[in-house]
Amino acid sequence: MVGSEEVVMSHAYSNGLIQSTNGSSVEEKVDELRRIFGKADGDPLRIVGVGAGAWGSVFVAMLQDAYGNLREKVQVRIWRRAGRDVDKATAEHLFEVINSREDVLRRLIRRCAYLKYVEARLGDRTLHADEILKDGFCSNMIDTPLCPLKVVTNLQEAVWDADIVINGLPSTETRDVFQEISRYWKERITVPVIISLAKGIEAELGPEPRIVTPTQMINKATGVPIENILYLGGPNIASEIYNREYANARICGAEKWRKALARFLRQPHFIVWDNGDLVTHEVMGGLKNVYAIGAGMVAALTNESATSKSVYFAHCTSEMIFITHLLAEGPEKLAGPLLADTYVTLLKGRNAWYGQKLAKGEINLEMGDSIKGKGMIQGVSAVKAFYELLSQSSLNVFHPDENKHVAPVELCPLLKTLYKILIMREVSSEAILQALRDETMNDPRDRIEIAQSHAIYRPSLLGQ
Repeated sequence: MVGSEEVVMSHAYSNGLIQSTNGSSVEEKVDELRRIFGKADGDPLRIVGVGAGAWGSVFVAMLQDAYGNLREKVQVRIWRRAGRDVDKATAEHLFEVINSREDVLRRLIRRCAYLKYVEARLGDRTLHADEILKDGFCSNMIDTPLCPLKVVTNLQEAVWDADIVINGLPSTETRDVFQEISRYWKERITVPVIISLAKGIEAELGPEPRIVTPTQMINKATGVPIENILYLGGPNIASEIYNREYANARICGAEKWRKALARFLRQPHFIVWDNGDLVTHEVMGGLKNVYAIGAGMVAALTNESATSKSVYFAHCTSEMIFITHLLAEGPEKLAGPLLADTYVTLLKGRNAWYGQKLAKGEINLEMGDSIKGKGMIQGVSAVKAFYELLSQSSLNVFHPDENKHVAPVELCPLLKTLYKILIMREVSSEAILQALRDETMNDPRDRIEIAQSHAIYRPSLLGQ
């Protein structure tokens, strides 16, 4: 039996008998899931990651680390588009990372893969993102080498027989890619299970205003029943998770799948719980990215003032609670992993980084929301979607202080300000501090009380 301390310290699982935190061995967890899927002997459980950003790559790499040695029972692979070049500066940095890690260096030499990184460092060869991913390097997270991965660049080959699909795409790409996937599933007899990691939303303003989440996009694009589509989220910074910082997450969706998948995904350093409130968790996943950009701005503009950041946190979480009460009749409380996910994203996520860099003038809005080395900054499109949705007069709610009905966005001053900064580009980043210091700003509790004590739930917002 391999000791738990050794499991935490090593990425290489030497056998299938490592004990998980709930007492089941790795092989027992695989066998349980295989039984649920009705897999016969000799027919492996096929798990495919779609999209190779930082979190998508790490998530698949963790599954490969945990189950990759059980090849006859489970196969793990990842799809990403072919052809994206790795520029010379990144190749030089990658070479430094390789030579600073003896384990990675030895692995590449054993695989006869080291020479191409030398040639790329010298400028004699161009590397490609899918090529380096096979060796365990995600182009959005060069400093954190992963285990080698089975990479497929043909989408049809990747997904046509998949039992479990991990959606690691940005929300802005989810619909288009899954519409293509649906063409390859027309002849399927069995229905796959999809776990979405995407954190973002879209808004449809007509004929009735409604929010569209990634799980809804997938459902509409593929026809896969919503009970087979789940969302996983939590306080997870991809590089820290792969370096085995202790973390937790929730997998949300129908009970038919979520409990077994929670057990399967759970690892000693990555605790996964299950929850039935898919709507609140998925919407919060998009909302936190909105407010994380503002958090980064506040941090940069106040020289990391703990007081200013805590004031911002109080106001932004009250706006988040208010918005979720529009979308769900009895939303999950902003506590536990939901609150922790918000906290860590405001503290250190890529959206907070983006806000900091904007406020410092180190990047600008003309560069767009897809940033080299960071990937898609999903909070930008989410600001636009939430603002436009909550500006609709058909969604008006009663404002007790003003004794009249107003558009929901009028009760979300931080969201309004972020829209003016990022989308309309009418004001500079300093406007977020002005909004925070507005003497007419109400106690955040007032907004929460409006949400909890007035009938503001709008089922039509989710097409219900």
